[in-house]
Amino acid sequence: MITLQERVHSSPPPAEWSLNKLHRVLRVRKGFKNIGMQEDNLLSLSYGRIIPKSIDAAEGLLPESFETYQIVEPGNIVMRLTDLQNDKRSLRQGLVKERGIITSAYDALELEKGHDPRFWAYAFLALDLAKYYYSLGGGVRQSIKFSDFPNDWISTPESGTQKAIADFLDRETARTDQLIKKKQKLVGLLAEQKSGVISKAVTVGLPERFDLDQTSSRFLPRVPVGWKVTRLKHLGRIRGGLTLGRTIPEDTPTQATPYLRVANVQAGWVDLSDVAEIEATQSEVSRYSLCAGDILMNEGGDNDKLGRGAVWHAPFKPCLNQNHVFAVAPFVAKQAEWISLATNAKYARDFFYFYSNQSTNLASISKTNLSEFPVAMPPESEMNKILKCTKERLSKLELLTDTTTKSINGLREFRTALVTAAVTGQIDMATWGKQGQTDRRLDQIEEEMSLREARA
Repeated sequence: MITLQERVHSSPPPAEWSLNKLHRVLRVRKGFKNIGMQEDNLLSLSYGRIIPKSIDAAEGLLPESFETYQIVEPGNIVMRLTDLQNDKRSLRQGLVKERGIITSAYDALELEKGHDPRFWAYAFLALDLAKYYYSLGGGVRQSIKFSDFPNDWISTPESGTQKAIADFLDRETARTDQLIKKKQKLVGLLAEQKSGVISKAVTVGLPERFDLDQTSSRFLPRVPVGWKVTRLKHLGRIRGGLTLGRTIPEDTPTQATPYLRVANVQAGWVDLSDVAEIEATQSEVSRYSLCAGDILMNEGGDNDKLGRGAVWHAPFKPCLNQNHVFAVAPFVAKQAEWISLATNAKYARDFFYFYSNQSTNLASISKTNLSEFPVAMPPESEMNKILKCTKERLSKLELLTDTTTKSINGLREFRTALVTAAVTGQIDMATWGKQGQTDRRLDQIEEEMSLREARA
């Protein structure tokens, strides 16, 4: 018979592993509501880990009472099997390491005696990384419960082997995670450097000028002599985009047309890896089509996305913008790159935040407020020199960021492969460490990163 692990991972189990039914090994805890506020240690599932949160400072959607939450114990495995069709990136389970309470919208699983919860947490992680859960919804259901899992046969190592695999993965994944964390910190530092380069370029020039004049702008109080602070509405025509869900008369012909969303507009570039289409009328296509040189600016989203801009270079036509993305047609085409650069400076973040409407985890800025965005405009010849210098500096930083990001992805792929191989019995743990296989793979990833840097 084919086990769940074989079907998902295509890995035959070791002959000595026994067979069990999934729902005999793990079951959903029931009857553990937090009645009478027995517990106030609030827990949350975040990026595959169960972490504590302050119950007094809890943010987001809060229950009327935490008495509706469930009590969980160390060794339980919590699974979030909601929003399957909209969120395919989150890690959906975590191992509980301390007693506390967590939302009853999640399933809390407990194991039969004689099983190591760490092993099964890794086993479910491997299923999650293989996107197994999404197949259970049949492509239609947004949410499922653990009880919806088929009662499959599962390959089960004896308890000593479970512990050995869990110990092995705790040790080896910790090494990989530490390296990933260091590289993520480097990516963050590079982002700060990029922000610093942009901010200096559009406020004091590159190289930096020290002959500055006072201005009346609270966001650009001093700019180089000869520069002029100009509001966005005097630099281009600002328009909104096409509203989704609008009503179109039944007899009106439409055509599937690409359109850009907030996620497409990154800081200084347009992400075309996932471009959606919308049925639009001919008049809408004519009205909302983007032109080469238009500056795209986000109207809403997270604070870090608000207002950020990028120039549209029209790699294909037609293309529309959604109503949460503004399009600015510059009056002087040569100024498009400079204006876009200014929208990604530190002072721009302050401006957009100050003039935004804030709601839970989201922000938006009106066309009226956006039109007041100040841009320090240098003479054309100086502007072109600064843009060239800025592009050169940013290119070096972006190359290093790209190389580091690819290295992080390589480490994550290695971690995924390691977890899957271990929980399916494909690794001889007795010889793995002696042969230095983790060290060799990590060294290989580092070498590939160095080679990419050298080629560049």
